[in-house]
Amino acid sequence: MKTVLDTTGLPAADRTTARAETVALALVTQRFRFQAPERFGARIRAVELGAVQLSTISHAPLVSYRSGRLIRQSDPEFHQFALTTAGRQGVEQAGHRSALRPGEMALYDSSRPFQGWSEAGPRSSCVLLQFPRGLMPLPDRVVRQVRGTALRPTGGMELVFRQMLTTLAESRAELTGGDRIRLGTTLVDLAAAVVAGHVEETAALPAQSRRSSLYHEMVGFIVRNLSDPGLGPAAVAEAHCVSPRTVHRVFQAHGTTVGDVIRRERMSRCRRDLADPHGTRPVSAIGARWGFPRASEFTRAFRAATGMTPTEFRALAQNRF
Repeated sequence: MKTVLDTTGLPAADRTTARAETVALALVTQRFRFQAPERFGARIRAVELGAVQLSTISHAPLVSYRSGRLIRQSDPEFHQFALTTAGRQGVEQAGHRSALRPGEMALYDSSRPFQGWSEAGPRSSCVLLQFPRGLMPLPDRVVRQVRGTALRPTGGMELVFRQMLTTLAESRAELTGGDRIRLGTTLVDLAAAVVAGHVEETAALPAQSRRSSLYHEMVGFIVRNLSDPGLGPAAVAEAHCVSPRTVHRVFQAHGTTVGDVIRRERMSRCRRDLADPHGTRPVSAIGARWGFPRASEFTRAFRAATGMTPTEFRALAQNRF
């Protein structure tokens, strides 16, 4: 992500102007009322993912609105999907008015008037996903049911979507152009799956979007259950009420297998724990924590993945500090 706005180094008198000027250049223009202009502060960072934009926004209390006049002046026809990460925020659109706590989301449409606000108190922050309305794989009759409503976490797809938004927002990884486009497509598919699930309209999702969202939901299940030595295709299939054959097809469509994903995720966490300079957990306990109950099995798997034993890896990693 690149920083679009940071008022930290600006004189207090210039901060609200800087915020308004920055948003005037944004994909979706808005107007603002500031609760305490003399104490206002804001920070915006953004990354382009093909036609999709992901931003992190942090600011002091304010009210934002997009009027019919602004829409007539300029309308990019975008969906905006906001995940509250700190503070209490709210949104009103299409007759729906919702207060959002951290972890809750809301969808709103640039082509219809809306108002948003953050309550007085600590600085509010959110992760904002914006994409052209034409990319949404759901018909408008489904989407309009949730405009301006709070999409509260219920587990499953909502959890996967929230985790992916926050992980990408915090990531410092370098992305190729192809990576960006694929990630943008995945985020839109997950957003659509969340909306469809919220109104019990999953049948309205195109087959490709259903397969993509199911894959990411299954990967999320794997990540949450890495400590289970019995984790495998049968467990994934049972958790998602599908056959093991369906599980294999879903992973094959993404160029991988259940076993490959399990090994990759387990090894990633084992390497992280072994490299921790403050870690005191025995090597065998680290293996058991991530699904290798027998030390010999852990050693064989780790050597196959890294070319060294867990003990050798720990010594090499910790000698670097």
